[in-house]
Amino acid sequence: MAKANIAVADPIRAFDEFRDDPAAPLRTGIIHPVNDRSITAAIMAANLGLINPVLIGPMARIELAAAQAELDLANFEIVDAPHSHAAAEIGVSMAASGKVNALMKGALHTNELMAATLNGPTSLRTERRMSHVFVMRTNAYPKWLMISDGALNISPDLTAKKWIVQNAIDLAHAIGIESPRVAILSATEEVDPAILSTLDAAALCKMADRSQITGGRLDGPLAFDLAVSADAVVAKGLTSDVAGAADILIVPNLEGGNMMAKQLDYLAGAAAAGLVLGASVPIILNSRSDSVDERVASCALARRYHTWRTKAGT
Repeated sequence: MAKANIAVADPIRAFDEFRDDPAAPLRTGIIHPVNDRSITAAIMAANLGLINPVLIGPMARIELAAAQAELDLANFEIVDAPHSHAAAEIGVSMAASGKVNALMKGALHTNELMAATLNGPTSLRTERRMSHVFVMRTNAYPKWLMISDGALNISPDLTAKKWIVQNAIDLAHAIGIESPRVAILSATEEVDPAILSTLDAAALCKMADRSQITGGRLDGPLAFDLAVSADAVVAKGLTSDVAGAADILIVPNLEGGNMMAKQLDYLAGAAAAGLVLGASVPIILNSRSDSVDERVASCALARRYHTWRTKAGT
Protein backbone atom coordinates (compact mmCIF):
# COMPACT_ATOMS: atom_id res chain seq x y z
CA MET A 1 0.00 0.00 0.00
CA ALA A 2 1.34 3.42 -0.92
CA LYS A 3 1.71 5.62 2.14
CA ALA A 4 1.29 9.36 2.21
CA ASN A 5 3.57 11.44 4.41
CA ILE A 6 2.26 14.16 6.69
CA ALA A 7 4.23 16.82 8.50
CA VAL A 8 3.70 15.50 12.03
CA ALA A 9 6.99 14.15 13.35
CA ASP A 10 5.30 13.12 16.58
CA PRO A 11 1.63 12.17 15.91
CA ILE A 12 0.56 13.01 19.48
CA ARG A 13 1.40 16.66 18.75
CA ALA A 14 -1.40 16.70 16.18
CA PHE A 15 -3.84 16.77 19.10
CA ASP A 16 -2.37 20.10 20.23
CA GLU A 17 -4.73 21.87 17.85
CA PHE A 18 -7.62 20.94 20.15
CA ARG A 19 -5.93 22.77 23.02
CA ASP A 20 -6.30 26.10 21.20
CA ASP A 21 -10.07 26.07 21.68
CA PRO A 22 -10.94 29.17 23.78
CA ALA A 23 -13.64 27.24 25.66
CA ALA A 24 -13.54 27.06 29.44
CA PRO A 25 -12.06 23.97 31.09
CA LEU A 26 -14.48 21.05 31.06
CA ARG A 27 -15.56 20.10 34.57
CA THR A 28 -14.72 16.41 34.63
CA GLY A 29 -15.19 13.67 37.19
CA ILE A 30 -12.03 11.53 37.32
CA ILE A 31 -13.09 8.07 38.45
CA HIS A 32 -10.65 6.27 40.77
CA PRO A 33 -7.39 8.07 39.84
CA VAL A 34 -5.19 6.01 42.15
CA ASN A 35 -2.16 5.26 39.98
CA ASP A 36 0.56 7.34 38.40
CA ARG A 37 -0.82 7.64 34.86
CA SER A 38 -4.39 8.47 35.79
CA ILE A 39 -3.56 11.13 38.40
CA THR A 40 -0.77 12.66 36.31
CA ALA A 41 -2.95 12.93 33.22
CA ALA A 42 -5.76 14.58 35.18
CA ILE A 43 -3.49 17.19 36.73
CA MET A 44 -1.59 17.82 33.49
CA ALA A 45 -4.85 18.34 31.59
CA ALA A 46 -5.97 20.72 34.33
CA ASN A 47 -2.72 22.68 34.15
CA LEU A 48 -3.22 23.01 30.38
CA GLY A 49 -6.68 24.47 30.94
CA LEU A 50 -8.48 21.52 29.31
CA ILE A 51 -10.43 20.25 32.31
CA ASN A 52 -11.42 21.22 35.81
CA PRO A 53 -11.01 17.83 37.52
CA VAL A 54 -13.00 16.45 40.42
CA LEU A 55 -11.00 13.51 41.79
CA ILE A 56 -13.37 10.75 42.92
CA GLY A 57 -12.08 7.74 44.85
CA PRO A 58 -10.37 6.67 48.08
CA MET A 59 -8.78 9.89 49.31
CA ALA A 60 -5.77 8.21 50.91
CA ARG A 61 -4.94 6.31 47.72
CA ILE A 62 -5.42 9.39 45.54
CA GLU A 63 -3.11 11.41 47.79
CA LEU A 64 -0.53 8.61 47.82
CA ALA A 65 -0.56 8.38 44.01
CA ALA A 66 -0.12 12.15 43.77
CA ALA A 67 2.73 12.12 46.28
CA GLN A 68 4.52 9.36 44.39
CA ALA A 69 4.11 11.37 41.17
CA GLU A 70 5.26 14.53 42.98
CA LEU A 71 1.99 16.35 42.29
CA ASP A 72 0.34 18.99 44.48
CA LEU A 73 -3.41 18.46 44.97
CA ALA A 74 -3.96 21.52 47.15
CA ASN A 75 -6.10 23.31 44.55
CA PHE A 76 -8.14 20.31 43.41
CA GLU A 77 -11.45 18.96 44.66
CA ILE A 78 -11.45 15.40 46.01
CA VAL A 79 -14.62 13.41 46.64
CA ASP A 80 -13.85 10.51 48.96
CA ALA A 81 -15.22 7.10 47.99
CA PRO A 82 -14.36 3.76 49.62
CA HIS A 83 -13.57 1.87 46.42
CA SER A 84 -13.72 2.00 42.63
CA HIS A 85 -17.32 0.77 42.39
CA ALA A 86 -18.54 3.53 44.68
CA ALA A 87 -16.40 6.08 42.83
CA ALA A 88 -18.08 5.12 39.55
CA GLU A 89 -21.55 5.45 41.07
CA ILE A 90 -20.75 8.84 42.63
CA GLY A 91 -19.23 10.14 39.39
CA VAL A 92 -22.22 9.03 37.34
CA SER A 93 -24.60 10.61 39.85
CA MET A 94 -22.67 13.89 39.61
CA ALA A 95 -22.85 13.76 35.82
CA ALA A 96 -26.58 13.02 35.87
CA SER A 97 -27.22 16.01 38.14
CA GLY A 98 -25.02 18.39 36.12
CA LYS A 99 -22.30 18.72 38.75
CA VAL A 100 -19.74 17.54 36.19
CA ASN A 101 -19.96 17.76 32.39
CA ALA A 102 -17.76 14.76 31.55
CA LEU A 103 -16.33 11.63 33.10
CA MET A 104 -12.83 10.19 32.80
CA LYS A 105 -11.78 6.63 33.51
CA GLY A 106 -8.96 6.23 36.02
CA ALA A 107 -7.48 3.00 37.35
CA LEU A 108 -10.51 0.73 37.03
CA HIS A 109 -11.90 -1.63 34.42
CA THR A 110 -14.08 -0.31 31.61
CA ASN A 111 -17.00 -2.61 32.45
CA GLU A 112 -17.11 -1.33 36.03
CA LEU A 113 -17.40 2.29 34.93
CA MET A 114 -19.82 1.62 32.08
CA ALA A 115 -22.11 -0.53 34.24
CA ALA A 116 -22.63 2.49 36.50
CA THR A 117 -23.57 4.67 33.52
CA LEU A 118 -26.26 2.24 32.37
CA ASN A 119 -28.03 1.21 35.57
CA GLY A 120 -30.15 2.82 38.25
CA PRO A 121 -31.88 6.17 38.62
CA THR A 122 -28.74 8.12 37.65
CA SER A 123 -28.28 6.33 34.31
CA LEU A 124 -26.62 8.42 31.61
CA ARG A 125 -28.62 6.71 28.86
CA THR A 126 -30.09 8.75 26.00
CA GLU A 127 -32.08 7.70 22.93
CA ARG A 128 -28.75 6.73 21.37
CA ARG A 129 -26.68 3.60 21.81
CA MET A 130 -23.41 4.43 23.57
CA SER A 131 -20.33 3.73 21.47
CA HIS A 132 -16.60 4.32 21.61
CA VAL A 133 -14.56 6.16 18.98
CA PHE A 134 -10.79 6.08 18.59
CA VAL A 135 -9.42 9.24 16.97
CA MET A 136 -5.97 8.47 15.62
CA ARG A 137 -3.09 10.18 13.90
CA THR A 138 -0.25 8.34 12.23
CA ASN A 139 2.40 9.26 9.70
CA ALA A 140 1.08 6.34 7.63
CA TYR A 141 -2.11 8.30 6.75
CA PRO A 142 -2.53 11.92 5.65
CA LYS A 143 -5.37 12.94 7.98
CA TRP A 144 -7.33 12.02 11.07
CA LEU A 145 -8.53 8.41 11.12
CA MET A 146 -11.44 7.43 13.35
CA ILE A 147 -12.27 3.82 14.29
CA SER A 148 -15.51 2.62 15.90
CA ASP A 149 -16.42 0.60 17.85
CA GLY A 150 -13.34 -1.07 19.28
CA ALA A 151 -14.00 -0.78 23.01
CA LEU A 152 -17.66 -0.99 24.00
CA ASN A 153 -20.10 -2.87 21.74
CA ILE A 154 -18.98 -6.47 21.38
CA SER A 155 -21.12 -7.77 18.51
CA PRO A 156 -23.41 -4.89 17.53
CA ASP A 157 -26.58 -5.54 15.57
CA LEU A 158 -27.80 -3.25 12.80
CA THR A 159 -29.60 -0.87 15.15
CA ALA A 160 -26.51 -0.50 17.31
CA LYS A 161 -24.35 0.04 14.22
CA LYS A 162 -26.64 2.85 13.12
CA TRP A 163 -25.81 4.73 16.32
CA ILE A 164 -22.14 3.75 16.14
CA VAL A 165 -22.01 5.42 12.72
CA GLN A 166 -23.99 8.50 13.76
CA ASN A 167 -21.94 9.07 16.91
CA ALA A 168 -18.72 8.87 14.92
CA ILE A 169 -20.03 11.30 12.30
CA ASP A 170 -20.95 13.78 15.03
CA LEU A 171 -17.46 13.57 16.53
CA ALA A 172 -15.97 14.10 13.07
CA HIS A 173 -18.03 17.29 12.77
CA ALA A 174 -16.76 18.39 16.18
CA ILE A 175 -13.12 18.14 15.03
CA GLY A 176 -13.81 20.04 11.82
CA ILE A 177 -14.56 17.33 9.23
CA GLU A 178 -17.66 18.76 7.56
CA SER A 179 -18.74 15.76 5.48
CA PRO A 180 -16.80 12.74 6.73
CA ARG A 181 -16.25 9.73 4.51
CA VAL A 182 -17.46 6.65 6.37
CA ALA A 183 -16.21 3.22 5.30
CA ILE A 184 -18.24 0.26 6.58
CA LEU A 185 -15.62 -2.48 6.80
CA SER A 186 -15.81 -6.15 6.01
CA ALA A 187 -13.52 -8.67 4.29
CA THR A 188 -14.78 -7.82 0.80
CA GLU A 189 -16.44 -5.07 -1.21
CA GLU A 190 -19.14 -7.46 -2.40
CA VAL A 191 -22.42 -8.05 -0.63
CA ASP A 192 -22.26 -11.71 0.34
CA PRO A 193 -25.22 -13.34 2.14
CA ALA A 194 -22.74 -15.64 3.89
CA ILE A 195 -20.98 -12.68 5.55
CA LEU A 196 -23.37 -10.81 7.84
CA SER A 197 -21.17 -7.70 8.04
CA THR A 198 -21.58 -7.13 4.28
CA LEU A 199 -25.37 -7.18 4.66
CA ASP A 200 -25.19 -4.73 7.56
CA ALA A 201 -22.92 -2.49 5.51
CA ALA A 202 -25.34 -2.41 2.61
CA ALA A 203 -28.25 -1.68 4.97
CA LEU A 204 -26.38 1.15 6.68
CA CYS A 205 -25.64 2.78 3.33
CA LYS A 206 -29.34 2.59 2.42
CA MET A 207 -30.23 4.06 5.82
CA ALA A 208 -27.99 7.00 4.96
CA ASP A 209 -29.78 7.34 1.62
CA ARG A 210 -33.07 7.55 3.55
CA SER A 211 -31.68 10.11 6.06
CA GLN A 212 -31.82 7.67 8.95
CA ILE A 213 -28.11 8.45 9.28
CA THR A 214 -27.09 12.02 8.50
CA GLY A 215 -24.04 14.22 8.09
CA GLY A 216 -21.64 11.83 6.35
CA ARG A 217 -20.97 9.95 3.13
CA LEU A 218 -21.19 6.19 3.55
CA ASP A 219 -19.94 3.30 1.46
CA GLY A 220 -19.66 -0.36 2.20
CA PRO A 221 -18.94 -3.09 2.43
CA LEU A 222 -15.28 -2.19 1.92
CA ALA A 223 -12.18 -4.17 2.76
CA PHE A 224 -9.59 -2.26 4.77
CA ASP A 225 -7.26 -1.72 1.81
CA LEU A 226 -10.07 -0.20 -0.24
CA ALA A 227 -11.03 2.11 2.61
CA VAL A 228 -7.61 3.74 2.98
CA SER A 229 -5.60 3.13 -0.22
CA ALA A 230 -6.22 4.94 -3.49
CA ASP A 231 -3.89 2.45 -5.18
CA ALA A 232 -6.09 -0.44 -4.07
CA VAL A 233 -9.17 1.35 -5.41
CA VAL A 234 -7.56 1.72 -8.84
CA ALA A 235 -6.25 -1.85 -8.84
CA LYS A 236 -9.69 -3.28 -8.05
CA GLY A 237 -11.55 -0.92 -10.39
CA LEU A 238 -13.91 0.38 -7.71
CA THR A 239 -15.86 3.61 -8.10
CA SER A 240 -16.58 5.22 -4.75
CA ASP A 241 -16.71 8.64 -3.11
CA VAL A 242 -15.39 7.13 0.12
CA ALA A 243 -12.92 4.40 -0.82
CA GLY A 244 -9.25 5.33 -0.61
CA ALA A 245 -9.90 8.40 1.55
CA ALA A 246 -11.99 7.30 4.53
CA ASP A 247 -12.18 9.50 7.62
CA ILE A 248 -14.12 6.94 9.66
CA LEU A 249 -13.75 3.17 9.73
CA ILE A 250 -16.75 1.27 11.09
CA VAL A 251 -15.66 -2.22 12.10
CA PRO A 252 -17.87 -5.34 12.28
CA ASN A 253 -17.17 -6.06 15.96
CA LEU A 254 -15.19 -5.05 19.00
CA GLU A 255 -12.32 -7.49 18.42
CA GLY A 256 -11.65 -6.13 14.94
CA GLY A 257 -11.72 -2.50 16.03
CA ASN A 258 -9.60 -3.05 19.13
CA MET A 259 -6.92 -4.97 17.24
CA MET A 260 -6.87 -2.46 14.38
CA ALA A 261 -6.42 0.52 16.69
CA LYS A 262 -3.71 -1.17 18.76
CA GLN A 263 -1.85 -2.35 15.65
CA LEU A 264 -1.75 1.25 14.42
CA ASP A 265 -0.61 2.37 17.85
CA TYR A 266 2.12 -0.21 18.47
CA LEU A 267 3.30 -1.00 14.93
CA ALA A 268 2.64 2.19 12.98
CA GLY A 269 3.51 4.75 15.66
CA ALA A 270 0.00 6.16 15.84
CA ALA A 271 -1.28 8.34 18.66
CA ALA A 272 -4.83 7.84 19.83
CA ALA A 273 -7.50 9.58 21.85
CA GLY A 274 -10.76 7.91 22.80
CA LEU A 275 -14.28 8.92 23.79
CA VAL A 276 -17.57 7.23 24.55
CA LEU A 277 -20.45 9.08 22.90
CA GLY A 278 -24.19 8.61 23.10
CA ALA A 279 -24.39 9.19 26.86
CA SER A 280 -25.67 12.43 28.34
CA VAL A 281 -22.03 13.49 28.87
CA PRO A 282 -18.84 12.54 27.02
CA ILE A 283 -16.86 9.78 28.72
CA ILE A 284 -13.07 9.76 28.37
CA LEU A 285 -12.27 6.07 28.12
CA ASN A 286 -8.60 5.24 27.78
CA SER A 287 -6.88 1.89 28.04
CA ARG A 288 -4.99 1.38 31.28
CA SER A 289 -1.81 1.10 29.15
CA ASP A 290 -2.33 4.45 27.39
CA SER A 291 0.33 7.07 27.94
CA VAL A 292 -0.21 10.27 29.87
CA ASP A 293 -0.02 12.22 26.60
CA GLU A 294 -2.77 10.12 25.03
CA ARG A 295 -4.97 10.60 28.09
CA VAL A 296 -4.43 14.37 27.91
CA ALA A 297 -5.25 14.26 24.19
CA SER A 298 -8.53 12.56 25.07
CA CYS A 299 -9.31 15.40 27.48
CA ALA A 300 -8.71 17.91 24.70
CA LEU A 301 -10.96 15.89 22.40
CA ALA A 302 -13.72 15.72 25.02
CA ARG A 303 -13.67 19.48 25.51
CA ARG A 304 -13.81 20.02 21.74
CA TYR A 305 -16.78 17.65 21.45
CA HIS A 306 -18.60 19.23 24.42
CA THR A 307 -18.13 22.69 22.90
CA TRP A 308 -19.45 21.54 19.52
CA ARG A 309 -22.37 19.71 21.09
CA THR A 310 -23.37 22.76 23.13
CA LYS A 311 -23.28 25.00 20.07
CA ALA A 312 -25.16 22.45 17.94
CA GLY A 313 -27.79 21.93 20.64
CA THR A 314 -27.63 18.15 20.31
